[in-house]
Amino acid sequence: MKDADITSSNDLNLSLDKKTTKSSRRDFFRKAAAYSISAVAAGSILSPGKLLADGEICADDKMIVEEQPWATSLGYELNKHPYGIPSPYEHNVVRRTTPLLSSAGDMHAAISVTPLQDLNGIITPNGLFFTRTHNGVARIDPNKHRLMIHGMVKNPIVLTVEDIKKYPSESVIHFLECPSNGAPEWKAPQFDSLQFVKGMMSCTEWTGVRLKTILEDVGVDPKALWMLAEGGDGSSMSRTIPVEKVMDDAMIAYAMNGEALREEQGYPIRLLLPGWEANLSVKWLKRLKFGDKPWYAKEETSKYTTLLPTGKAIQHFYPLEVNSIITSPCPEKPWTDLKKGDIVEIEGLAWSGKGTITAVDISFDGGKNWVEAKLKGLVLPKAWTRFSYLYKYEGKELILSSRAVDDTGDVQPTINQEKSVIGVEGVYHRNSICSWYVTPKGEVHNAHMRS
Repeated sequence: MKDADITSSNDLNLSLDKKTTKSSRRDFFRKAAAYSISAVAAGSILSPGKLLADGEICADDKMIVEEQPWATSLGYELNKHPYGIPSPYEHNVVRRTTPLLSSAGDMHAAISVTPLQDLNGIITPNGLFFTRTHNGVARIDPNKHRLMIHGMVKNPIVLTVEDIKKYPSESVIHFLECPSNGAPEWKAPQFDSLQFVKGMMSCTEWTGVRLKTILEDVGVDPKALWMLAEGGDGSSMSRTIPVEKVMDDAMIAYAMNGEALREEQGYPIRLLLPGWEANLSVKWLKRLKFGDKPWYAKEETSKYTTLLPTGKAIQHFYPLEVNSIITSPCPEKPWTDLKKGDIVEIEGLAWSGKGTITAVDISFDGGKNWVEAKLKGLVLPKAWTRFSYLYKYEGKELILSSRAVDDTGDVQPTINQEKSVIGVEGVYHRNSICSWYVTPKGEVHNAHMRS
Protein backbone atom coordinates (compact mmCIF):
# COMPACT_ATOMS: atom_id res chain seq x y z
CA MET A 1 0.00 0.00 0.00
CA LYS A 2 1.33 3.46 -0.89
CA ASP A 3 2.02 5.93 1.91
CA ALA A 4 -0.61 8.26 0.42
CA ASP A 5 -3.26 5.56 0.91
CA ILE A 6 -2.67 5.28 4.64
CA THR A 7 -4.90 7.39 6.85
CA SER A 8 -3.58 8.11 10.32
CA SER A 9 -5.69 8.64 13.42
CA ASN A 10 -4.44 12.22 13.51
CA ASP A 11 -6.08 12.90 10.16
CA LEU A 12 -9.44 11.89 11.66
CA ASN A 13 -9.04 13.88 14.88
CA LEU A 14 -9.14 10.65 16.91
CA SER A 15 -8.61 12.20 20.33
CA LEU A 16 -9.57 10.69 23.68
CA ASP A 17 -8.29 13.68 25.60
CA LYS A 18 -10.91 15.13 27.94
CA LYS A 19 -10.17 18.56 26.46
CA THR A 20 -11.75 17.52 23.17
CA THR A 21 -14.18 20.23 22.20
CA LYS A 22 -17.69 19.74 20.89
CA SER A 23 -16.61 21.20 17.54
CA SER A 24 -13.73 18.74 17.20
CA ARG A 25 -16.11 15.86 17.99
CA ARG A 26 -18.40 17.13 15.25
CA ASP A 27 -15.43 17.30 12.89
CA PHE A 28 -14.54 13.72 13.74
CA PHE A 29 -18.01 12.39 12.96
CA ARG A 30 -18.24 14.39 9.74
CA LYS A 31 -14.87 13.05 8.53
CA ALA A 32 -15.48 9.51 9.80
CA ALA A 33 -18.77 9.45 7.90
CA ALA A 34 -16.96 10.22 4.66
CA TYR A 35 -14.72 7.16 5.09
CA SER A 36 -17.54 4.78 6.12
CA ILE A 37 -20.42 5.88 3.95
CA SER A 38 -19.43 3.52 1.14
CA ALA A 39 -20.27 0.61 3.45
CA VAL A 40 -23.94 1.64 3.53
CA ALA A 41 -25.70 -0.06 0.61
CA ALA A 42 -28.81 1.34 -1.00
CA GLY A 43 -30.76 -1.83 -0.34
CA SER A 44 -29.81 -2.20 3.33
CA ILE A 45 -32.11 -4.05 5.70
CA LEU A 46 -34.28 -1.60 7.61
CA SER A 47 -32.98 1.97 7.96
CA PRO A 48 -29.16 2.34 8.13
CA GLY A 49 -29.43 5.42 10.32
CA LYS A 50 -30.15 9.05 9.56
CA LEU A 51 -28.17 10.09 6.49
CA LEU A 52 -27.62 13.75 5.66
CA ALA A 53 -27.54 14.92 2.09
CA ASP A 54 -23.74 15.20 1.96
CA GLY A 55 -23.16 11.75 3.47
CA GLU A 56 -22.65 12.91 7.05
CA ILE A 57 -24.18 10.76 9.79
CA CYS A 58 -25.96 12.88 12.38
CA ALA A 59 -22.96 15.13 12.90
CA ASP A 60 -25.09 17.59 14.85
CA ASP A 61 -26.99 15.01 16.93
CA LYS A 62 -26.29 15.91 20.58
CA MET A 63 -26.54 12.23 21.54
CA ILE A 64 -23.45 11.62 19.39
CA VAL A 65 -21.30 14.73 19.61
CA GLU A 66 -21.75 15.44 23.33
CA GLU A 67 -20.66 13.23 26.21
CA GLN A 68 -23.62 11.72 28.01
CA PRO A 69 -23.96 11.60 31.83
CA TRP A 70 -23.37 7.84 31.96
CA ALA A 71 -20.04 8.29 30.18
CA THR A 72 -18.73 10.91 32.63
CA SER A 73 -19.67 9.43 36.00
CA LEU A 74 -19.39 6.24 38.02
CA GLY A 75 -22.00 3.56 37.53
CA TYR A 76 -23.63 1.83 40.48
CA GLU A 77 -21.72 -0.88 42.33
CA LEU A 78 -22.32 -4.50 41.36
CA ASN A 79 -23.28 -5.52 44.89
CA LYS A 80 -26.26 -3.16 44.83
CA HIS A 81 -28.23 -5.90 43.06
CA PRO A 82 -26.60 -9.23 43.99
CA TYR A 83 -29.08 -11.26 41.93
CA GLY A 84 -29.15 -8.89 38.99
CA ILE A 85 -32.11 -7.00 37.54
CA PRO A 86 -33.09 -5.74 34.08
CA SER A 87 -32.39 -2.16 33.06
CA PRO A 88 -35.07 0.25 34.31
CA TYR A 89 -35.58 1.17 30.65
CA GLU A 90 -37.06 -2.34 30.20
CA HIS A 91 -39.64 -1.80 32.95
CA ASN A 92 -42.54 -2.48 30.59
CA VAL A 93 -41.36 -6.00 29.72
CA VAL A 94 -43.40 -7.93 32.29
CA ARG A 95 -46.02 -10.63 32.57
CA ARG A 96 -49.58 -9.36 32.65
CA THR A 97 -52.93 -10.66 33.76
CA THR A 98 -56.58 -9.68 33.54
CA PRO A 99 -59.76 -10.75 35.38
CA LEU A 100 -60.91 -12.28 32.09
CA LEU A 101 -58.15 -14.87 32.50
CA SER A 102 -58.98 -15.71 36.11
CA SER A 103 -61.63 -17.74 37.88
CA ALA A 104 -64.45 -15.33 38.71
CA GLY A 105 -61.93 -12.51 39.07
CA ASP A 106 -59.97 -14.32 41.81
CA MET A 107 -56.30 -13.63 41.14
CA HIS A 108 -55.30 -16.67 43.22
CA ALA A 109 -56.70 -18.77 40.37
CA ALA A 110 -55.35 -16.84 37.43
CA ILE A 111 -52.97 -16.74 34.48
CA SER A 112 -50.17 -14.26 33.87
CA VAL A 113 -49.10 -14.07 30.24
CA THR A 114 -45.66 -13.80 28.70
CA PRO A 115 -44.69 -10.68 26.69
CA LEU A 116 -43.95 -12.57 23.47
CA GLN A 117 -43.58 -9.29 21.58
CA ASP A 118 -40.50 -8.38 23.64
CA LEU A 119 -38.66 -11.71 23.55
CA ASN A 120 -35.72 -12.75 21.38
CA GLY A 121 -34.62 -16.27 20.51
CA ILE A 122 -36.47 -19.26 21.93
CA ILE A 123 -35.62 -19.09 25.65
CA THR A 124 -38.01 -17.31 28.01
CA PRO A 125 -36.35 -15.64 31.02
CA ASN A 126 -37.51 -17.11 34.32
CA GLY A 127 -39.14 -13.89 35.47
CA LEU A 128 -41.26 -13.70 32.30
CA PHE A 129 -42.38 -17.35 32.12
CA PHE A 130 -46.17 -17.62 31.92
CA THR A 131 -47.85 -18.76 35.12
CA ARG A 132 -51.11 -20.55 35.94
CA THR A 133 -52.19 -20.98 39.55
CA HIS A 134 -55.30 -22.57 41.04
CA ASN A 135 -54.76 -21.49 44.64
CA GLY A 136 -52.04 -18.87 44.53
CA VAL A 137 -48.27 -19.50 44.59
CA ALA A 138 -47.20 -22.03 47.21
CA ARG A 139 -44.13 -21.23 49.33
CA ILE A 140 -42.59 -24.62 50.17
CA ASP A 141 -39.60 -25.38 52.37
CA PRO A 142 -37.45 -27.70 50.21
CA ASN A 143 -35.97 -29.31 53.31
CA LYS A 144 -39.42 -30.48 54.40
CA HIS A 145 -40.83 -31.37 50.99
CA ARG A 146 -41.28 -35.03 50.05
CA LEU A 147 -42.27 -37.00 46.94
CA MET A 148 -44.13 -40.25 47.52
CA ILE A 149 -44.31 -42.89 44.77
CA HIS A 150 -46.73 -45.73 45.46
CA GLY A 151 -49.68 -47.74 44.14
CA MET A 152 -49.01 -50.56 41.67
CA VAL A 153 -45.26 -50.59 42.24
CA LYS A 154 -42.91 -53.15 43.73
CA ASN A 155 -41.00 -50.80 46.03
CA PRO A 156 -43.01 -47.78 47.26
CA ILE A 157 -40.68 -44.95 48.15
CA VAL A 158 -40.54 -41.49 49.70
CA LEU A 159 -37.87 -39.15 48.31
CA THR A 160 -36.47 -35.87 49.55
CA VAL A 161 -35.46 -33.16 47.10
CA GLU A 162 -31.82 -34.01 47.72
CA ASP A 163 -32.54 -37.69 47.02
CA ILE A 164 -33.94 -36.72 43.62
CA LYS A 165 -30.91 -34.57 42.82
CA LYS A 166 -28.60 -37.57 43.39
CA TYR A 167 -29.93 -39.23 40.25
CA PRO A 168 -28.21 -38.44 36.91
CA SER A 169 -29.48 -35.11 35.63
CA GLU A 170 -30.48 -34.03 32.13
CA SER A 171 -31.12 -30.64 30.55
CA VAL A 172 -33.63 -30.20 27.72
CA ILE A 173 -35.28 -27.29 25.92
CA HIS A 174 -39.07 -27.54 25.67
CA PHE A 175 -42.07 -25.21 25.61
CA LEU A 176 -44.99 -25.29 28.02
CA GLU A 177 -48.37 -24.10 26.78
CA CYS A 178 -51.73 -23.85 28.49
CA PRO A 179 -54.30 -25.80 26.42
CA SER A 180 -56.55 -22.73 26.61
CA ASN A 181 -53.92 -20.50 24.98
CA GLY A 182 -55.92 -18.33 22.60
CA ALA A 183 -59.21 -19.44 24.16
CA PRO A 184 -60.73 -15.95 24.27
CA GLU A 185 -60.26 -15.79 20.49
CA TRP A 186 -62.13 -18.93 19.46
CA LYS A 187 -65.30 -17.11 18.42
CA ALA A 188 -64.15 -13.54 17.78
CA PRO A 189 -61.18 -11.30 18.61
CA GLN A 190 -61.11 -10.29 22.28
CA PHE A 191 -57.67 -8.73 22.64
CA ASP A 192 -55.77 -6.29 20.44
CA SER A 193 -52.57 -7.68 21.90
CA LEU A 194 -50.16 -10.47 21.02
CA GLN A 195 -49.36 -10.95 24.71
CA PHE A 196 -52.98 -11.70 25.58
CA VAL A 197 -53.79 -13.60 22.37
CA LYS A 198 -50.98 -16.17 22.65
CA GLY A 199 -49.03 -15.38 25.83
CA MET A 200 -50.11 -18.47 27.79
CA MET A 201 -46.89 -20.22 26.80
CA SER A 202 -43.14 -20.05 27.27
CA CYS A 203 -40.04 -22.06 26.37
CA THR A 204 -37.01 -22.71 28.52
CA GLU A 205 -34.16 -25.06 29.39
CA TRP A 206 -35.24 -27.53 32.07
CA THR A 207 -32.91 -29.53 34.28
CA GLY A 208 -33.95 -32.56 36.27
CA VAL A 209 -34.19 -36.34 36.29
CA ARG A 210 -35.94 -38.60 33.80
CA LEU A 211 -38.83 -40.13 35.70
CA LYS A 212 -38.18 -43.56 34.21
CA THR A 213 -34.72 -43.48 35.83
CA ILE A 214 -36.27 -43.22 39.29
CA LEU A 215 -38.93 -45.77 38.43
CA GLU A 216 -36.25 -48.36 37.71
CA ASP A 217 -35.68 -48.43 41.48
CA VAL A 218 -39.41 -48.46 42.23
CA GLY A 219 -40.45 -51.25 39.86
CA VAL A 220 -43.75 -50.35 38.19
CA ASP A 221 -46.23 -53.23 37.84
CA PRO A 222 -46.61 -54.13 34.13
CA LYS A 223 -50.39 -53.98 34.63
CA ALA A 224 -50.21 -50.32 35.68
CA LEU A 225 -51.45 -48.21 32.76
CA TRP A 226 -51.92 -44.83 34.44
CA MET A 227 -50.13 -42.52 36.85
CA LEU A 228 -51.76 -39.92 39.09
CA ALA A 229 -49.65 -36.81 39.68
CA GLU A 230 -50.64 -34.60 42.63
CA GLY A 231 -49.32 -31.18 43.61
CA GLY A 232 -48.49 -29.95 47.08
CA ASP A 233 -50.22 -26.55 46.89
CA GLY A 234 -53.56 -25.70 48.45
CA SER A 235 -55.52 -26.80 45.37
CA SER A 236 -53.97 -30.31 45.34
CA MET A 237 -53.92 -30.07 41.56
CA SER A 238 -54.11 -33.64 40.18
CA ARG A 239 -53.93 -35.13 36.70
CA THR A 240 -53.92 -38.64 35.25
CA ILE A 241 -51.14 -39.53 32.80
CA PRO A 242 -50.67 -42.63 30.61
CA VAL A 243 -47.68 -44.76 31.62
CA GLU A 244 -46.41 -44.71 28.01
CA LYS A 245 -45.70 -40.98 28.35
CA VAL A 246 -44.21 -41.46 31.80
CA MET A 247 -41.70 -43.97 30.44
CA ASP A 248 -40.96 -41.83 27.39
CA ASP A 249 -39.75 -38.31 28.14
CA ALA A 250 -41.40 -37.34 31.45
CA MET A 251 -39.05 -35.55 33.85
CA ILE A 252 -38.99 -34.34 37.42
CA ALA A 253 -37.54 -30.86 36.99
CA TYR A 254 -35.88 -28.81 39.71
CA ALA A 255 -34.17 -26.09 37.65
CA MET A 256 -34.87 -23.84 34.69
CA ASN A 257 -32.36 -21.79 32.74
CA GLY A 258 -29.59 -22.82 35.08
CA GLU A 259 -31.18 -21.83 38.39
CA ALA A 260 -33.67 -23.38 40.80
CA LEU A 261 -37.32 -23.31 39.73
CA ARG A 262 -39.14 -20.13 40.58
CA GLU A 263 -41.84 -20.59 43.21
CA GLU A 264 -44.55 -19.84 40.67
CA GLN A 265 -43.09 -22.61 38.49
CA GLY A 266 -43.35 -25.30 41.15
CA TYR A 267 -40.33 -24.91 43.43
CA PRO A 268 -38.76 -27.14 44.61
CA ILE A 269 -39.84 -29.83 42.07
CA ARG A 270 -42.39 -30.18 39.31
CA LEU A 271 -43.40 -32.73 36.72
CA LEU A 272 -42.51 -31.96 33.10
CA LEU A 273 -44.33 -33.63 30.21
CA PRO A 274 -42.81 -32.18 27.01
CA GLY A 275 -45.30 -31.23 24.31
CA TRP A 276 -48.39 -31.99 26.38
CA GLU A 277 -50.89 -29.65 28.05
CA ALA A 278 -49.04 -27.56 30.62
CA ASN A 279 -51.52 -28.36 33.40
CA LEU A 280 -50.36 -31.98 33.21
CA SER A 281 -46.87 -30.86 34.26
CA VAL A 282 -48.01 -30.67 37.87
CA LYS A 283 -46.16 -28.13 40.01
CA TRP A 284 -45.01 -28.52 43.64
CA LEU A 285 -45.10 -32.26 42.95
CA LYS A 286 -45.71 -34.37 46.09
CA ARG A 287 -47.24 -37.67 44.97
CA LEU A 288 -47.17 -40.17 42.09
CA LYS A 289 -49.53 -43.13 42.24
CA PHE A 290 -49.74 -45.93 39.68
CA GLY A 291 -52.91 -47.83 38.81
CA ASP A 292 -54.73 -49.68 36.06
CA LYS A 293 -57.47 -47.07 35.52
CA PRO A 294 -57.55 -43.28 35.16
CA TRP A 295 -58.56 -41.34 38.29
CA TYR A 296 -60.84 -38.80 36.55
CA ALA A 297 -59.70 -35.95 38.75
CA LYS A 298 -61.54 -32.63 38.86
CA GLU A 299 -59.22 -31.01 36.35
CA GLU A 300 -59.89 -33.73 33.75
CA THR A 301 -63.64 -33.97 34.14
CA SER A 302 -65.07 -30.50 34.80
CA LYS A 303 -62.06 -28.88 33.06
CA TYR A 304 -59.63 -29.62 30.25
CA THR A 305 -62.14 -31.50 28.12
CA THR A 306 -63.57 -30.36 24.79
CA LEU A 307 -67.28 -30.46 24.06
CA LEU A 308 -68.00 -31.67 20.52
CA PRO A 309 -70.96 -30.59 18.35
CA THR A 310 -72.52 -34.00 19.12
CA GLY A 311 -72.68 -33.16 22.82
CA LYS A 312 -69.93 -35.60 23.74
CA ALA A 313 -66.69 -34.42 25.31
CA ILE A 314 -63.15 -35.41 24.37
CA GLN A 315 -60.98 -36.49 27.28
CA HIS A 316 -57.34 -37.54 27.41
CA PHE A 317 -56.18 -35.73 24.25
CA TYR A 318 -52.91 -34.49 25.64
CA PRO A 319 -50.40 -33.46 22.91
CA LEU A 320 -50.58 -29.85 21.75
CA GLU A 321 -51.08 -29.40 18.04
CA VAL A 322 -48.88 -27.59 15.51
CA ASN A 323 -49.16 -23.83 15.94
CA SER A 324 -47.59 -20.48 15.05
CA ILE A 325 -47.96 -16.72 15.52
CA ILE A 326 -46.33 -13.66 13.97
CA THR A 327 -44.62 -11.69 16.72
CA SER A 328 -43.36 -8.77 14.63
CA PRO A 329 -45.29 -6.85 13.55
CA CYS A 330 -48.06 -7.17 16.12
CA PRO A 331 -50.36 -4.73 17.95
CA GLU A 332 -47.58 -3.95 20.43
CA LYS A 333 -44.97 -3.58 17.66
CA PRO A 334 -46.58 -1.79 14.70
CA TRP A 335 -44.91 -0.61 11.51
CA THR A 336 -45.77 3.06 12.05
CA ASP A 337 -42.10 4.06 11.97
CA LEU A 338 -41.43 2.55 8.53
CA LYS A 339 -41.24 4.43 5.26
CA LYS A 340 -42.31 3.13 1.88
CA GLY A 341 -39.50 1.05 0.41
CA ASP A 342 -37.98 -0.01 3.75
CA ILE A 343 -36.98 -3.66 4.02
CA VAL A 344 -38.40 -5.13 7.24
CA GLU A 345 -38.17 -8.56 8.85
CA ILE A 346 -41.45 -10.33 9.58
CA GLU A 347 -40.74 -12.67 12.48
CA GLY A 348 -42.63 -15.20 14.56
CA LEU A 349 -42.74 -18.39 16.60
CA ALA A 350 -43.86 -21.89 15.64
CA TRP A 351 -44.18 -24.96 17.85
CA SER A 352 -45.70 -28.44 18.03
CA GLY A 353 -46.23 -30.82 20.91
CA LYS A 354 -46.04 -33.75 18.51
CA GLY A 355 -42.56 -33.13 17.14
CA THR A 356 -40.41 -30.70 15.20
CA ILE A 357 -41.40 -27.75 13.00
CA THR A 358 -40.42 -28.39 9.38
CA ALA A 359 -41.91 -25.38 7.58
CA VAL A 360 -43.78 -22.11 8.09
CA ASP A 361 -45.66 -20.15 5.44
CA ILE A 362 -46.68 -16.49 5.56
CA SER A 363 -49.66 -14.89 3.85
CA PHE A 364 -50.17 -11.19 3.15
CA ASP A 365 -53.82 -11.50 2.12
CA GLY A 366 -55.42 -13.53 4.90
CA GLY A 367 -54.60 -16.96 3.53
CA LYS A 368 -55.36 -16.68 -0.19
CA ASN A 369 -51.70 -16.90 -1.17
CA TRP A 370 -48.67 -18.12 0.76
CA VAL A 371 -44.88 -17.74 0.66
CA GLU A 372 -42.36 -19.86 2.54
CA ALA A 373 -40.59 -18.29 5.51
CA LYS A 374 -37.11 -19.17 6.72
CA LEU A 375 -36.57 -21.16 9.91
CA LYS A 376 -33.81 -19.52 11.96
CA GLY A 377 -31.71 -20.54 14.94
CA LEU A 378 -32.22 -23.81 16.78
CA VAL A 379 -34.90 -26.14 15.43
CA LEU A 380 -35.70 -28.61 18.22
CA PRO A 381 -38.54 -31.06 18.91
CA LYS A 382 -41.30 -29.77 21.21
CA ALA A 383 -39.64 -26.36 21.42
CA TRP A 384 -40.22 -22.92 19.98
CA THR A 385 -38.83 -22.38 16.49
CA ARG A 386 -38.19 -18.91 15.09
CA PHE A 387 -39.16 -18.04 11.52
CA SER A 388 -38.66 -14.90 9.46
CA TYR A 389 -39.34 -13.35 6.08
CA LEU A 390 -37.84 -10.18 4.57
CA TYR A 391 -40.49 -7.88 3.16
CA LYS A 392 -40.39 -4.59 1.28
CA TYR A 393 -42.82 -2.28 3.02
CA GLU A 394 -45.17 -0.50 0.60
CA GLY A 395 -47.49 1.25 3.05
CA LYS A 396 -50.53 -0.68 1.98
CA GLU A 397 -53.23 -2.71 3.73
CA LEU A 398 -52.22 -6.27 4.67
CA ILE A 399 -53.68 -9.25 6.49
CA LEU A 400 -50.65 -11.11 7.86
CA SER A 401 -51.04 -14.80 8.73
CA SER A 402 -48.68 -17.69 9.48
CA ARG A 403 -49.18 -21.41 8.95
CA ALA A 404 -46.86 -24.05 10.44
CA VAL A 405 -46.16 -27.69 9.51
CA ASP A 406 -44.51 -30.31 11.75
CA ASP A 407 -42.67 -33.55 11.03
CA THR A 408 -45.80 -35.64 11.56
CA GLY A 409 -47.25 -33.95 8.48
CA ASP A 410 -49.80 -31.95 10.48
CA VAL A 411 -50.64 -28.53 9.03
CA GLN A 412 -52.02 -25.67 11.11
CA PRO A 413 -55.73 -25.36 10.23
CA THR A 414 -57.91 -22.37 9.43
CA ILE A 415 -60.62 -21.35 11.89
CA ASN A 416 -63.34 -22.97 9.78
CA GLN A 417 -61.36 -26.20 9.42
CA GLU A 418 -60.91 -26.34 13.18
CA LYS A 419 -64.56 -25.57 13.89
CA SER A 420 -65.67 -28.38 11.56
CA VAL A 421 -63.88 -30.87 13.83
CA ILE A 422 -64.37 -29.59 17.38
CA GLY A 423 -67.15 -27.02 17.03
CA VAL A 424 -67.24 -23.68 18.83
CA GLU A 425 -67.99 -24.55 22.46
CA GLY A 426 -64.64 -25.98 23.54
CA VAL A 427 -61.92 -23.55 24.61
CA TYR A 428 -59.00 -25.99 24.59
CA HIS A 429 -56.55 -27.00 21.86
CA ARG A 430 -57.36 -24.02 19.66
CA ASN A 431 -54.50 -23.97 17.15
CA SER A 432 -56.12 -22.30 14.16
CA ILE A 433 -54.25 -19.73 12.05
CA CYS A 434 -53.90 -16.30 13.66
CA SER A 435 -53.90 -13.10 11.61
CA TRP A 436 -53.01 -9.43 12.04
CA TYR A 437 -54.62 -6.62 10.07
CA VAL A 438 -52.02 -4.01 9.05
CA THR A 439 -53.46 -0.63 8.09
CA PRO A 440 -51.93 1.53 5.33
CA LYS A 441 -50.39 3.60 8.15
CA GLY A 442 -48.67 0.55 9.63
CA GLU A 443 -50.97 0.11 12.63
CA VAL A 444 -51.58 -3.52 13.59
CA HIS A 445 -54.82 -5.01 14.93
CA ASN A 446 -56.19 -8.44 15.73
CA ALA A 447 -58.08 -10.02 12.84
CA HIS A 448 -60.25 -13.13 12.54
CA MET A 449 -59.94 -14.89 9.18
CA ARG A 450 -62.24 -17.88 9.16
CA SER A 451 -61.62 -19.55 5.81
